[in-house]
Amino acid sequence: MGSLDTKGRCDSHGQDSSYFLGWEEYERNPYHPSLNPSGIIQMGLAENQRVSLTLSKNLQLSFDLLEKWLANNPDACAFRRNGKSIFRELALFQDYRGLPAFKKVLAKFMEDIRGNKVSFDPNKIVLTAGATSANEILVFCIADPGEALLVPTPYYPGYDRDLKWRTGIEIVPIQCSSSNNFSITNSAMEEAYQLAQKSHVKVKGVLITNPSNPLGTTLSAEELNHLINFAVSKNIHIISDEIYSGSVFQSPSFISITEAIECRKKELDGTGIAKSAHIVYSLSKDLGLPGFRIGLLYSADEKIVEAATKMSSFGLISSQTQYLLTNILSDKKFARYFIRENKRRIQMRRKILATGLEKAGILCLSSNAGLFCWVDMRHHLIEDTYEAEEVLWKELLYKVGLNVSPGSSCHCNEPGWFRVCFANMSENTLKLSIQRIEAFVKSAVFTPRGVIV
Repeated sequence: MGSLDTKGRCDSHGQDSSYFLGWEEYERNPYHPSLNPSGIIQMGLAENQRVSLTLSKNLQLSFDLLEKWLANNPDACAFRRNGKSIFRELALFQDYRGLPAFKKVLAKFMEDIRGNKVSFDPNKIVLTAGATSANEILVFCIADPGEALLVPTPYYPGYDRDLKWRTGIEIVPIQCSSSNNFSITNSAMEEAYQLAQKSHVKVKGVLITNPSNPLGTTLSAEELNHLINFAVSKNIHIISDEIYSGSVFQSPSFISITEAIECRKKELDGTGIAKSAHIVYSLSKDLGLPGFRIGLLYSADEKIVEAATKMSSFGLISSQTQYLLTNILSDKKFARYFIRENKRRIQMRRKILATGLEKAGILCLSSNAGLFCWVDMRHHLIEDTYEAEEVLWKELLYKVGLNVSPGSSCHCNEPGWFRVCFANMSENTLKLSIQRIEAFVKSAVFTPRGVIV
C-alpha cells in the first residue's frame, strides 16, 4: 500500500516549475561576497530585505527603519504594557478571530495606503497566516473542485500551488499581450470565459494582482471598470490580491477594487458586486515581514467572512505577533514614514537595475510598483519558443550566476520575458548582477534571431 493518498501524490503543487527549481539551485550555491563570490545571486525572490550573513547594514532595503523603531520601543518586543509583562496573557489561548486592536490598526493602515479614499470595517477582516492562506481560503469559499478562476497572464507562479493544489479548482488564463503592455481587455476576458464554457468548466470569479506581480504595474481605472462590468455581467466574484499596494512609488497612483466600486456606487447599486469583490493583503511585502506570516482577506459578504473565519483556525497568527504589530502600526507617524521612505528606496533600486540593463541593451516594461522588473530578453532567444527561453534561463542560472524567473513560469504567452527582483540584496550585489549581465551580453554571439552563448 502506498504511503500517500491521491492529494498527496497530486502534481499540481507546481514545485517542478522553473520558478521553484531556480530557488533550489540558488540554495545549493548561494552567492556570498567573500565566502562564495562566484555563487548564484538570488533575483527570483520578491522581498524588500534580506538577512545578511555578514551583518552588513548595506544588505537591507528598509529593515533598518524597523530595527530602529524596536530599539526605541523595547516594551513592544518584550511583551510589556506600561512596563509590566503581559507574556502570560499573550501565551494563553486567544480567540481565533484575532486581537480586535490588531484588526483595527490593520484596517487603518490599509486606508492610509489607499490615501484614505476608502474605509475598512475591522469586523470584515479575516486574519490568515500570510496571503497564500488568504487566497486559498477565498477559493474554498467561492468555488468547488472542478470549477475555475480566470487569471490574467502573466501571473505569480505560486498561484498554481496556492489556488489549485488543495482546492481542486482550475485556472483559466486571460491572455494579455505586450502589444498593449499586458493590459486586461474586455475581449481577452470574454475569450477566456468562452474557453471555459466550451470545456464545460464553470467560472466562479476573476483573480487579479494589483499592483501586478510580475509586471510591477497598477491597473488603470479603465481596466478596473472593465473588470467590474465583466464580473457583474457574468455574476461572478472578483478577488483582488493587493499585497503590493504599499509599494507604488510613482504615478499612476494605486486604485483599490473597493475604491473603483465605491466611485460607481449609485450605478452599481443592486448588482451585488460590492459583496462579490474581495481583497487579499499581507504585511510580507509592504513591511518586509514574510516570516511573520501576517495576511488577511477582506469581504463585505457576511457569509464569506463567517466561513473564512472558521477556515482560518487552521493557520492562525500568533498573539505575540499580533501584539507586536499592533504597537508598530499604532505609531501612525512611524508607519506613514516607513511606507514613504520604503517607496523612495524601492524606486532608487528599480532605477539602478533598469538603467544598468538599458546600458546592456536590455529593456524593462515601464513600471511604477513592486519589487521587480519585467525584463524583455526576446531578442536574446535563438528562436521564438519556450524551449529557447529555457535554454536562456539555464545560461543565466548556471553560467551567469543569476536566478531570475522565466516568463513561462508566469504563464506569459510570449517567450523571452523574465521577472528580475531587485530589493532583496545589497546595492553592491545588485550592481554586481548588472555587471554579470553586461559581461554575458558582450560575450554572446549574435545571430539574426538572437544569441548563441
